[in-house]
Amino acid sequence: MKKLVLSLFVLFLSCESHKKASNLKSISPIPTKQIVMDGLNHPWSIAFLSDKQALISEKDGNLLRVNLQSKEKHVIKGFPSDLTDSIRAIHFGDNSGIFEVLIDPNFETESWVYMSYAAKKKGLGTTTKVVRAKLENDSLFNHEILIEAEPYTREYFHYGGGMVFGPDGKLYVTIGERLFWERDEPEVPIAQDLSDKRGKIYRINLDGSIPIDNPDFGKDAVPGLYALGIRAAQGIVVQPKTGKIWFSEHGTIQGDEINVLEAGANYGWPNVTSGKLRSSDYTPPKLEGVTFTPPVWFWHHTMAPTGLTFYTGDEFPQWKNNLIVPGLSRGSLWRFRIEDETIKSAEELFLDDRVRIRKAKQSPDGKLYILTDSDNGKLIQITPQY
Repeated sequence: MKKLVLSLFVLFLSCESHKKASNLKSISPIPTKQIVMDGLNHPWSIAFLSDKQALISEKDGNLLRVNLQSKEKHVIKGFPSDLTDSIRAIHFGDNSGIFEVLIDPNFETESWVYMSYAAKKKGLGTTTKVVRAKLENDSLFNHEILIEAEPYTREYFHYGGGMVFGPDGKLYVTIGERLFWERDEPEVPIAQDLSDKRGKIYRINLDGSIPIDNPDFGKDAVPGLYALGIRAAQGIVVQPKTGKIWFSEHGTIQGDEINVLEAGANYGWPNVTSGKLRSSDYTPPKLEGVTFTPPVWFWHHTMAPTGLTFYTGDEFPQWKNNLIVPGLSRGSLWRFRIEDETIKSAEELFLDDRVRIRKAKQSPDGKLYILTDSDNGKLIQITPQY
């Protein structure tokens, strides 16, 4: 009899435990912020080597290897010597520095690291540059230039620099148009000029060569061109369920957007925008026979969207396959529920704790992280609280 009673009691506890676990799964957890690491100098991007190790690019600092458990930071040596020196103290809006960092899909055997950054050339100014190099013992070797978005200019803005590996094994890169004022546009706007490398999105092979199935823009188009009409796109990400590529775009006075990337598409800048132009006296030239691709979402206020990501983890079941978009100007973090290419609902998170956020990224084990853009930049994990 005692054994029977004990068995029934154990069965009861097991049922209660299962019931509590089921109830927890049905409750939407509250997202909270947990600081993993601070002391970062305006961090821009993170690439996970494992669940515990990552590379972090500092826009105003270095490329780092960090340990998420011990909090150790190691500077990666051998970064290209033509990296710009930040002059933020002189030009407050200076956007130069190190941008995206990615590791090769076959990093364990290939050891390639891909980096975008603002490069300088004496007497000419700066431009966006994409390189790859082998990483061995915290040092970079065998540098290869993949994209050099000439011309070099003395503008300090809108480099772009977002990168992602597509499901087709190609590298997609965003290059900004670099201008601050629209009144400085040439007769043919930079982002609309097929012969100008700026204001475009590129699709290249991992060695920098051009895929034969890229869209054909004509004999005068710059090599690797995939889409045009880009002002200042930073975030670019693959949607896991569909393989579609989504990217964020900075407007001027409002006009911040989320777009879906299509081969050969023209996203309109500066001829069309969901906001206003900064130069009220500028009128873009009329372009004949051009079809512009509208955004799938735009904000009515300035949000400055940055490095977005799709969430596929298990800690927030209700967020499964949602798009997470961080921002700078209002220090916001947004969650979008998507069906096909339509945004069905939007939620803004952490309304009571706004910080400038440069990147949202999911680790290999499904944890969600953000990087804050400040002198004492932080790597923060978004954790569930029930």
